[in-house]
Amino acid sequence: MAKITAAEVNKLRKSTGAGMMDCKKALVEADGDYDKAIEVLRKKGQKIAAKRADRESSEGAAIAKVNDDATKGAIISLNCETDFVAKNEDFIKLANDFAELALNFSSKDEFLAADFKGITVQEKLTEQTGVIGEKIEIGAFKKLEAPFVGSYIHAGNKIAVLTGLSKNADGAEEVAKDVSMQAAAMSPVALNEDGVDQETIDKEIEIAKDQLRQEGKPEDMLDNIAKGKIKRFFKDNTLVNQLFIKDNKKTVAQHVKDSLGKDVEVTAFERVALG
Repeated sequence: MAKITAAEVNKLRKSTGAGMMDCKKALVEADGDYDKAIEVLRKKGQKIAAKRADRESSEGAAIAKVNDDATKGAIISLNCETDFVAKNEDFIKLANDFAELALNFSSKDEFLAADFKGITVQEKLTEQTGVIGEKIEIGAFKKLEAPFVGSYIHAGNKIAVLTGLSKNADGAEEVAKDVSMQAAAMSPVALNEDGVDQETIDKEIEIAKDQLRQEGKPEDMLDNIAKGKIKRFFKDNTLVNQLFIKDNKKTVAQHVKDSLGKDVEVTAFERVALG
């Protein structure tokens, strides 16, 4: 049997993130062969992943990243089972590394198949499942492109937002962050009225009508009153029409124009929330 040194164990630990004892056991099983030891740890991850496949992974870290010229953004959520793991520094670092890599890919499938330090992202997830002992997976995968893209990550990495602006004007970074914070706090259903799907509108109209009936309003008045209520729904639940949380005397759209110019508007946003 090959003699396993502390240096070899430490090298394997640094490359995989596995615990010292797990690394030593893997090296012993692999008779000191480094590559085989990595494969041992990966197979362990595959076994744990199979056992925990039906577990709920609603905790984790939602991370937003923007490229150097602020024209492209990505959000990924690295999901796990417990808040304890979600707060781990190595877990958060991995989530940030994944989000940085995600900037280069247009779909979740492409991203999972991408190279991550010599193995695929999916293989790294499996490896970390073995290291941590919990189900680890990529939950959300969102991309956004615009003349200017800004981001915001809420404390605790539970909410991440990207905001696109129609122009890279002076002060765009601060304004995009403000709008992203708005989306994080107020959870709009769409950018504007046009972005609200008909099913949601129909549902809100029916809710409004039911409320009006309970208030004793005549049936022939319900449609007109409900239309007024749906306008209120748009105002409260679409990002650009919401009152700006830092100055409720203006809407988000007005804040953007007042800050950056009348020709600047919010073009899109992406929001990911965990828990």
